[in-house]
Amino acid sequence: MDQSNRYADLSLKEEDLIKGDKHILVAYTMRPAAGYGYLEVAAHIAAESSTGTNVEVSTTDEFTKGVDALVYFIDEAKGIMKVAYPIELFDRNITDGRAMIVSFLTLAIGNNQGMGDVENLQMQDFYVPWSMLRLFDGPAMDISDLWNILGRPRVNGGYIAGTIIKPKLGLRPEPFAKAAYQFWLGGDFIKNDEPQGNQTFCPTKKVIPLVYDAMKRAMDETGQAKLFSANITADDHYEMMARADYILETFGPDANKVAFLVDGYVGGPGMVTTARRQYPGQYLHYHRAGHGAVTSPSSKRGYTAFVLAKMSRLQGASGIHVGTMGFGKMEGGKDDRNIAYMIERDSADGPFYHQEWHGMKPTTPIISGGMNALRLPGFFQNLGHGNVINTSGGGSYGHIDSPAAGAISLRQSYECWKGGHDPIEFAKSHKEFARAFESFPKDADKIYPGWREKLGVHK
Repeated sequence: MDQSNRYADLSLKEEDLIKGDKHILVAYTMRPAAGYGYLEVAAHIAAESSTGTNVEVSTTDEFTKGVDALVYFIDEAKGIMKVAYPIELFDRNITDGRAMIVSFLTLAIGNNQGMGDVENLQMQDFYVPWSMLRLFDGPAMDISDLWNILGRPRVNGGYIAGTIIKPKLGLRPEPFAKAAYQFWLGGDFIKNDEPQGNQTFCPTKKVIPLVYDAMKRAMDETGQAKLFSANITADDHYEMMARADYILETFGPDANKVAFLVDGYVGGPGMVTTARRQYPGQYLHYHRAGHGAVTSPSSKRGYTAFVLAKMSRLQGASGIHVGTMGFGKMEGGKDDRNIAYMIERDSADGPFYHQEWHGMKPTTPIISGGMNALRLPGFFQNLGHGNVINTSGGGSYGHIDSPAAGAISLRQSYECWKGGHDPIEFAKSHKEFARAFESFPKDADKIYPGWREKLGVHK
């Protein structure tokens, strides 16, 4: 049934919809299945995402028609369609009237993903008006709170050198805590990797006290504050809170130095929001493990990594992994900068929409996946700043001297870029950074040809 007469209005102007402050706008790439018209399928998507059914029903009234989602733009040649969703469509909490990402996804990425007349459909961007934006939680804590703990300025406090305990699975409590201590002698921030939790060979109630002891000893030895991001992900919200409560109790007077890591894609929006609301005093670390199932550049359905990151800010993530923009081991490219800019700035351009955040706290870009001191200068140059958390597992534990030296080399890499120095010349007076060249020779050969001769390395 062609529903374009009801669920499409191509006379609507985007600037008027934005000015009206009554619609969430969503841009998709879409290809109809063979034998179907583009506008016909686009209208079917809008109908299925809002008030429509596959047949005319007697229960539809004039009010219902007033909250129809409407296709307001199509470009069949480029495979682009845009839909305006009236804000009344979206579910609100009965407890406090606030908005929820679950409802947004249920409509905008709901049954339309499985419709037979759609070959592919992927959300590329969305716009949230102030009338809805103010109903989302947003972050309670941001990177400025971590800078404050680390004794840095709350504005432009700079690079936070972090790592992931490696191997990601297989360490018993004592080796795990030892690995943390070794890194903290030179670095700032350690996170659990996404599967690390309460394995039988490394129980939470045994490893967490040892990690806290390692943190205290490292702080005593270095005279510097340290940070730990503890994974509290679980299927059950009560289990998640039990883990969180135990961790806070264990860290006691240093509980402010604990972030809570939640696997937000596999755990879902409910897990993220529970952590955000139950523990507003903790930095909320959104790990996006599994997201590539829908956000991979090879995917033609679901939504993009940009959309995932933008939703994380609405939900209240203090920081989210954003990849390495092509400088590490994960998929992505240099143009992924707009992911970082959208979550960290108060005013930013997405692929299709400009978003004003109206003072909502920023979400920190967390850079992880194959980075080391040699790759970082190019990354910083591409991004334009170093106000990020970088968790380098191999880049720390793969350093030829020690994990602490690996951590120091990461920070020196940032200092090299920030000071506008030539990396080879900078290495001559910074041992840990220099030794990174020997630690990661394949990267050194690729990024800095001739480094052996310039640094006097003859092997």
